[in-house]
Amino acid sequence: MPFNPVIIVAGPTASGKSALALDIAEALNGAVVNADAMQVYRDTPVLSACPTAEDKARVPHYLYEIYEADYSGSVADWLEAAVQIIRKLWQEGKVPVVTGGTGLYIDNLLNGASPIPETSDEIKKQVAVQLAAEGVRALHRKLNEVDAETAARLSPNDTTRVRRAWEVYLSTGMPLSEWHRRPMVKKLPEAEFLVIKIAPGVAELDRRCYQRFDMMLNGGAIDEVRRLKARGLSPRLPAMKALGVPEIMDYLDGKSDYETMNELGKLHTRQYAKRQRTWFGNKLNADLILPGCYDGSEKIINDVKKMYKLLHKSSFGYKTSDNMS
Repeated sequence: MPFNPVIIVAGPTASGKSALALDIAEALNGAVVNADAMQVYRDTPVLSACPTAEDKARVPHYLYEIYEADYSGSVADWLEAAVQIIRKLWQEGKVPVVTGGTGLYIDNLLNGASPIPETSDEIKKQVAVQLAAEGVRALHRKLNEVDAETAARLSPNDTTRVRRAWEVYLSTGMPLSEWHRRPMVKKLPEAEFLVIKIAPGVAELDRRCYQRFDMMLNGGAIDEVRRLKARGLSPRLPAMKALGVPEIMDYLDGKSDYETMNELGKLHTRQYAKRQRTWFGNKLNADLILPGCYDGSEKIINDVKKMYKLLHKSSFGYKTSDNMS
C-alpha cells in the first residue's frame, strides 16, 4: 500500500499557521497547499497575508492568488483543486501541507463533502445572465418555489449562495436541501491525515491581530483597496468582504477618517479570529495542539517530524476515522 500523507495546519488568523506550514514543508520535503478562502485572490496579497516571493522560493506553494476579485469561488471548487494538487504531490514524492483558516475547507477535506455533481459552465453562464437581468431577490423567490427549505435559510441578498442553490437545481433537477441529506463522500479516502491545530490564548491572539493590521496598512493595503475601488466591483463579492477591505473602502470614500478605519479594521480582525478560534476549538480534533502562536520553535518542528515518522511506520495509527470527527 502506498503512503499518502496529508499534514493539516489549522488555526485562527495571525496565529502563525502559514509560517508553521512553511517550516514543516521545508523539513519534510513538502509543499504548502492553501486552505484560506481569501488567499485565493491575487488582488489582495497584502490584506490576505499571502506568501512572499521568499516563502515561495523555499518550498512550492499552491492555490494562492489564483482568482481575480470578481470571481466567487465555492468550497466545491477549492476541494476539487486541492485534491488534484495533493495527488500530484504524492506522485512527486512530496508531502502536502494544507494550511488555512477556512474551517469549512478543512472539514470537507477531512470528513467528506456533499455528493453534489459539478455544475456545467453552460448552467453557470445561464444563471449569471438571470442574475444580471433580474437580480438576486428575484432568483431567491424562484428558489423558494422549488426549494423552500434552502431559501428559508439563505438571505435574499446572498448572491453567492442563492446562485449556487439555483445552479444545483437547474443542473440536477434536485433541490440543494435534498443533496445535503445524502451521505458525505470523502474525496481523499486513501489519505493519512496528521492534524495540527494552533490554539492561542485570547490576549496573545488579540495582540497579534493588532500588529498584523498595522503591518498591512504599512505594507500597501490601502493601495490594494484603491485598485479594487477603481474597478467598480460589487461589494457583495467575497473578495470585497475580506478583512480590511470594507473599512479601507469607507476611508477612501470619505465616510471615515484614518483613525476610525484603523480601529474598526483591528476590531473586525480580532472578532474574526475569535470566531475562527471557537470554530476550530469545537469542530476540529487534532493530533497535535499548540497552546500558543507559532514562533519558529525548533522543538515544535521536531515534534511534528517525530509524529510524521510514527504515521509512516504505522499508517493506521492516525486515520481520520479513528481520531477525528
